[in-house]
Amino acid sequence: MHAFALFADAPPLSLELRIPFSILHFLEFAIWGAWFVVLGTYLNTLHFSRKDIGRIYATMSLGSVIAPMFLATVADRYFATEVVIGVSQLLGAVLLFMMAQVKTARAFYWTALTYALVYSPSLSLVNSIVFRHVPDATRDFPTIRVLGTIGWIAAGMSLRFFVKPGEQMNNRPLLLAAALSLILGVFSMITTVAGHADYLLPPTPPLATASGEIPFLKAVSLLQEPSFAVFYGVSFFITLALGFYFSWTALYLEKHVGVPAENVGPLMTIGQWVEIPFLFSLPWFLRDDVLGMKWVLVVGMAAWGLRYGLFALGKPLPLIVLGIALHGICFDFFFGAGFLYVEKTAPADIQASGQALFGVLTYGFGMWLGTEFSGWLNHWMTHESTDPATGATVKVTNWSGFWLVPCVGVIISLAVFLLAF
Repeated sequence: MHAFALFADAPPLSLELRIPFSILHFLEFAIWGAWFVVLGTYLNTLHFSRKDIGRIYATMSLGSVIAPMFLATVADRYFATEVVIGVSQLLGAVLLFMMAQVKTARAFYWTALTYALVYSPSLSLVNSIVFRHVPDATRDFPTIRVLGTIGWIAAGMSLRFFVKPGEQMNNRPLLLAAALSLILGVFSMITTVAGHADYLLPPTPPLATASGEIPFLKAVSLLQEPSFAVFYGVSFFITLALGFYFSWTALYLEKHVGVPAENVGPLMTIGQWVEIPFLFSLPWFLRDDVLGMKWVLVVGMAAWGLRYGLFALGKPLPLIVLGIALHGICFDFFFGAGFLYVEKTAPADIQASGQALFGVLTYGFGMWLGTEFSGWLNHWMTHESTDPATGATVKVTNWSGFWLVPCVGVIISLAVFLLAF
């Protein structure tokens, strides 16, 4: 696997760059964290079916398949990256506000899909703009990306102020995300409107020429390198399982584990808290004399399998919390390492498209298929029953069987990966 030259002689990252890039990542992931993990519980209060919930969650992944192919090419060839991010977030703010008003499954699906087409490309663009400007990406990127984790935590913790004790999940997380998206859109566009200044995003014009091979197709050709192809292939299969986690953990915690709705969001931030130390230590783990890329991937895959195994057990609560905490290892040892791997592999003139390709195969195809399948599986494993205490009709899900499916899938993927090497 590819070896990284860590901490080469490079000047320190200036505050003029660190501060705006940190703000960019904080807001980018605070927007996503504000609404995504609790969306299932909100849609459940609207009485959407489990299949509808799964399909709506899958829109983010579907958007990650379609949109990055085009907007990454736009950023590589036609418009400055900060402009593309700004327009994406301003449109996203409008669409999130619209999502907060919708009450029917069909309308919610199409609004969510439109939002996904607008927001998902920014996930790769906020990385590519950093890689264009920092002195040493391997050294500097994790210390910037950690602000995204902190943003997700801050958004999740703030949900206690928007959902009162004993209250069902409401649309306020979506409204919070809309406000944050508006702020990020304005922040990203300031450089274009006011000109370059310290502590604003630096101008990042396109590097690719307006003619010749399409940047995204050029990025696809990177798959001809075996190590790159293996990494993308493994990441694809792992994100099939990621779709299960994002779509159903919140509802699982509320309906099966018994966590009050107002505490679900804050509890799930434990995974992001664990991300912080692993992001800082990721360059060390990637060293060939420590773990190296191959064994970083192996540990990450093992963590996914263990997490779903703990969820399948369903008790006691400390084991469930441990499963949530494993998200720090699961995410950093795949996506954090993946961003760096692409940065080291993709040529400078297709950096945005290289990052977008990673997003298409993981956030896109992988999560889309995983989310769609998990919605169907959860629906199949759920039946209606009568509550003997109240006489009300309630939905009962075989959560143990549900979580065993991604657990077994990850174990098989891990075995194949080890046999391949």
